[in-house]
Amino acid sequence: MTRSEGRPGRRTRLSAQAAFLYTGVLLHGAAFLLWVWFSLTVVYAPGVAVAPLLFATAGATSVTWLQRRRFAAYADTDIPHTPPVKAPDAFRRARGRLRTAAYWRHLGYHQLAGPVLGVVEAVALALWVGSIGGITFYAWYWLFPQEWAFIQWANVDGWKMAVAGLVVLPFLPRLTGALLRLESVIARRLLGPSRAEELAQRVEDLAERRAETLAAADAERRRIERDLHDGAQQRLVSLAVNLGLARATLTDLPPEARAVIDEAHREAKEALEELNHLVRGLHPHVLDDRGLDAALSGIAARAPLPVQLAVDVPERAAPAVEAVAYFVVSEALANVTKHARASRAEVTVARAGDTLRVRVVDDGRGGADPSGGTGLTGLTHRVASVDGTLAIDSPRGGPTTITVELPCTLPSAL
Repeated sequence: MTRSEGRPGRRTRLSAQAAFLYTGVLLHGAAFLLWVWFSLTVVYAPGVAVAPLLFATAGATSVTWLQRRRFAAYADTDIPHTPPVKAPDAFRRARGRLRTAAYWRHLGYHQLAGPVLGVVEAVALALWVGSIGGITFYAWYWLFPQEWAFIQWANVDGWKMAVAGLVVLPFLPRLTGALLRLESVIARRLLGPSRAEELAQRVEDLAERRAETLAAADAERRRIERDLHDGAQQRLVSLAVNLGLARATLTDLPPEARAVIDEAHREAKEALEELNHLVRGLHPHVLDDRGLDAALSGIAARAPLPVQLAVDVPERAAPAVEAVAYFVVSEALANVTKHARASRAEVTVARAGDTLRVRVVDDGRGGADPSGGTGLTGLTHRVASVDGTLAIDSPRGGPTTITVELPCTLPSAL
């Protein structure tokens, strides 16, 4: 890579270091004075400390933002933002900010580490100015008239200053670079989020993305269901009707031709029935229109064994959560029909606070095992997709109880 392609030259690096030191002295000094003023106000005038509190927290936030910009511009160091405090007004946000660990880390940086770093930066600047000034001493001596009273040229050993500047100056870029790296480490630790805050933010982001993925998958299922209902399903209905009309009107056909029409008519009706089951399994319309009670009533009515259903959901949950609850009951009753040898089943759905609890009980032979390939593994995965929990109590001889708890809201709906 050439310098013109993005690698900074020596002059650019030196100017960035100089700007970093200069702005650091200003910002550290401003932050320290801000907190001294606030502390004196709290001690000597506590009755009017509300306005200084708001100003101090806003000022600290502004200085922290400026420090992040400074490190990004002159040190190539990106300091992530800490999670914001959510409150309805500025005073509550300021008061809530005082209770966060990030605030006290920022305070430690601005009021403890900042003054020390500011002094070190001022010394580094003085070394730069002194070294360059010593090397160019004779240029200044020639440039300014000797009659100027504020310059005591006779008391200055020019050659000593020039030698000192030549000795010190070559080490200053490395020393300044080391100081810059040290400050970057300190700033990331104190101005950036902690490891726990980073993990919490990451978990929140992943939860939101998962909720978005679930919503997208649900929308895609609805689109497929709509396309099947409006396209393939209608064509099969038309085909079945035409074959039925042909069988009823074409009575003079040979027996072999009538047998073919009868077989085609029966296959068309069976395909239509299978497609209806498929469409119903993708996402039932009644779940969107009338909620869990009506949708689960349809499942219970179609079950080949008696199902006692009780639904107590005064407030609807998120659509994705309702869909999971619907398919949990549907899959659980399908497993009961196929494997449990039960004579009856009970389904209870109730909402307690922000939790939707689904309970399916059957009087079958028991012994249900998620690892046995009975569909319970897929049920567990479906429940886990919305941060739900599934518990199975199925001793040998029965009964079997499946209890599912689902959160009523997803992160994207908060």
